[in-house]
Amino acid sequence: MKPRHQRTLAIAAGLALIAIAVALVLNAFSGNIVFFFSPSEVLAHKAPQKGDFRLGGMVEKGSLKRGTDGLTVQFVVTDTAKSVPVLYKGILPDLFKEGKGVVTQGQLGPDGVFRASQVLAKHDENYMPPEAAHALSKAEAEKAAKSVVVPSR
Repeated sequence: MKPRHQRTLAIAAGLALIAIAVALVLNAFSGNIVFFFSPSEVLAHKAPQKGDFRLGGMVEKGSLKRGTDGLTVQFVVTDTAKSVPVLYKGILPDLFKEGKGVVTQGQLGPDGVFRASQVLAKHDENYMPPEAAHALSKAEAEKAAKSVVVPSR
């Protein structure tokens, strides 16, 4: 085999290995990506109907109900415009409280209840996940726009 053919074969083999490595990395990422949605987006059917996603917002005051087993918890996540009920079985983070920011990960059931497999609470008084803060400000802006009254002439 001529040196030119050997070089071409080596380049083709190298490109094939790079393509396989990129395909494996992209496949690994696609299986682990979890997207964030606000309650308004979930109720507008923008969230996946099957598969995990993150639901974030504020824990609605007065919505926290604990089960008799001590692990099952029900609460409502709101973005001040829409609300989604959440069911979680497990130990809640110490910083989890009504009226505070929360991000839950899980799946939306056919009954409209979000079944969380993980609950994340905010870190301190000033912290809120950027996605949750953006979703809350967007929902409040939409709510304010709907409440504007135009005077008739």
